Amino acid sequence: MKLSRRVFLHLATGTAALPALPHVAKPQAYPSRPVHIILGFPPGGSSDVIGRLMAQWLSERLGQPFVFENRPGAGSNIGTEMVARASPDGHTLLWATSANAINATLYSNLNFDFIHNFAPVAGVFRVPNVLEVNPSVPVKTVPEFIAYAKDNPGKLNFASGGIGSTSHLAAELFKFMAGVDIRHVPYRGSAPALIDLLSGEVQVMFDLMPASIGYIRTGKLRALAVTTSVPSEALPDLPTVKKFLRGYEASTWNGVAVPRDTPTEIIDKLNRDINAGLANPNIKARLSDLGATALAQSSADFGKLIADETEKWAKVIRAANIKAQ
Repeated sequence: MKLSRRVFLHLATGTAALPALPHVAKPQAYPSRPVHIILGFPPGGSSDVIGRLMAQWLSERLGQPFVFENRPGAGSNIGTEMVARASPDGHTLLWATSANAINATLYSNLNFDFIHNFAPVAGVFRVPNVLEVNPSVPVKTVPEFIAYAKDNPGKLNFASGGIGSTSHLAAELFKFMAGVDIRHVPYRGSAPALIDLLSGEVQVMFDLMPASIGYIRTGKLRALAVTTSVPSEALPDLPTVKKFLRGYEASTWNGVAVPRDTPTEIIDKLNRDINAGLANPNIKARLSDLGATALAQSSADFGKLIADETEKWAKVIRAANIKAQ
């Protein structure tokens, strides 16, 4: 049937007035808005410094702000719980630390389970602790220190940044493996502990390398060994504790985790971009300054590290009957 010109124009006009047909929405590229990275400790320290560098790197690389936020309290548990409750869409990340693996056993009433409520994304760095003494202690090696401690049971005091801190647990592991009696003096943070170590108020500390390295280099503290399984490039002449106590290892690590149900493609993307950041010259140089080692690895490898560390420190905490305060 042949349409008249009038009918054709009427149909054409009516068609143009119809609303546009719905179309299938394409998924938004990640990230689609600012991303928040939560650290459960106050500003300052290696976690904060490197975390902010990585946030800047990710912002520039992914085209959205990555905002680094400090949410301190309860040994980092407040910030961790905040992320555990966040939407699993990759826009709230946890700057995870070794404290998370420790707290899983140290605290008995947490409202989250670190291993089950989080998915590992990427390791970032590992920092050794340093077995160090005030120069008044007449020892220069780990064997001499062990012998001196055994000859003087209960007379040496070791400082820590608080009950359950890595500086505390590194010393407790050493005590157990070496069979020595040295007494714990907990402080509210590593800074006041370090001040009393320098003054001689306490004699021993298993401090994080970034905080102590300047005093070691100037001779104000005497370093005996690093606690990692391999020597540190920052202090290459120091042996490892493992050389004298087989199987000993203690360190502080940082990485990124997300709420458990975060899509795999987001985790994989973040893993690739974080590992690319660890190869960036500026970040590499800053890690080197802090005596830290990059943890460029897969999300599965980081997950294994978390599981192994959680199990290791659980044994130490239970053996030493350590309770959070």
